[in-house]
Amino acid sequence: MRSRLKNITFSLPEDYIEKLREYSRKDIIPSMNAGIRDALENYFKMKEKMLNYEIMKEASSDKLLLNDINETTNAYRYSDSENNGGNENW
Repeated sequence: MRSRLKNITFSLPEDYIEKLREYSRKDIIPSMNAGIRDALENYFKMKEKMLNYEIMKEASSDKLLLNDINETTNAYRYSDSENNGGNENW
């Protein structure tokens, strides 16, 4: 998720800032900025997973969708079984 950089100002608790400084000094993170960027990227990924989970959870109770999936599975059952039982000596 790398894009152009833009400077902004925001506030953080002092203990967060101290941790960032400590990690930067110990070369655990390349810089305070990099640590914040990485943390935000991980946060965004986690939120996306949560959103996707909620979408899938909602879809899993959609009777029309589940019926459509079953119909599609049944329609391809024969051709899928042919694939699994094919000649393996090719």
